[in-house]
Amino acid sequence: MAETIDEITIRYEDEEGREIVKEIDKAVLTRGSWTTIMFLYQEMDRKTGEYGPQKVSIRRYQKRGGVFRQQSKFNISNEKQAKKIIDVLSKWFEA
Repeated sequence: MAETIDEITIRYEDEEGREIVKEIDKAVLTRGSWTTIMFLYQEMDRKTGEYGPQKVSIRRYQKRGGVFRQQSKFNISNEKQAKKIIDVLSKWFEA
């Protein structure tokens, strides 16, 4: 469990030490007892050992008892979906 925001990661290794989820980047959107982080990551195909396309996960964490615990998440599974979200947000928040 992460005690600080900087320790929070999406990275995951299996029992054999293979990095199944590779964190490429992260952006902290909000800080505090409720923290929101957006991760750019890739998942390994366990059959081929190759990493798939880049994906995005937006996750919400709450700090309780001195550690951050994930409360919710939303995954953007492909580039097409990401671009649609960008288009909608750009339209909604035009200057």
